[in-house]
Amino acid sequence: MESQGCILRAHADSRAANYDENPVWHGTGRDASPALVTTAPSPLAMINDTRLLTPHADRVILLTGFDPFGDAPLNPSWLIAQALHGQRVAGHVVVAAQLPTVFGQALQRLAALVHAQQPAMTLCLGLAGGRGALSIERIGININDARIPDNTGAQPIDTPVAPDGPAAYFASLPIKAMLRAVLRAGVPCEVSQTAGTFVCNHVLYGLMHLLAQGAGPVGARGGFVHVPWLTGQGEPHLPLRDMVRGVHAALWAAVLAPQDITLQAGATH
Repeated sequence: MESQGCILRAHADSRAANYDENPVWHGTGRDASPALVTTAPSPLAMINDTRLLTPHADRVILLTGFDPFGDAPLNPSWLIAQALHGQRVAGHVVVAAQLPTVFGQALQRLAALVHAQQPAMTLCLGLAGGRGALSIERIGININDARIPDNTGAQPIDTPVAPDGPAAYFASLPIKAMLRAVLRAGVPCEVSQTAGTFVCNHVLYGLMHLLAQGAGPVGARGGFVHVPWLTGQGEPHLPLRDMVRGVHAALWAAVLAPQDITLQAGATH
């Protein structure tokens, strides 16, 4: 498994290395869309945890990914976040941080990051093996119901994320504007009606509960995007470079669209 992880990481690094984080934008306002070029390499540098708990001087977009879980030696959500760390998005700087795939601990870590960084926007990323597109989550529900254990072996069943919280929270990011931007960037994307009941939903609901209780600056917004397997991990998959490009486009759209657009993205079941 370790050798497989090394092969996948080398493949992931080579795919992301050609990604340029400084897009040329066509159009203005909500109709702006990135035309990405591939000339400047982007190293996937590890982030120093101590620095993440020091306030940043600029307006912050907090972008989180998870550590590997289950049988996967890599988690593409963290590779994507690393690739975008430090990028400038419409007057904001992206700060990447890793969350543990652990009930409770993930929210403790997220709360500390939100308190320290005071992000104007938080976008959490997570792996959804078996999905073939970037999935922008619409809603988080107040339930933990783990089909598999988390990374400490915990497997809560039918417990609330927040005992004092409502049944659900909608993401407060402009999910339809983000969808359109990702599709225009040439990356498969969808709006998802369920974030599951594992640690990803735990984090989405917990993030929105934090913001509802006043964590972060006034007007802070949050949301969650599930990503597919990395090339070589399973089917369906997307190359890391494409997923980085898609999330980058989503961040720009989220900043530029203070209100969402009307766009069909529902589901029949």
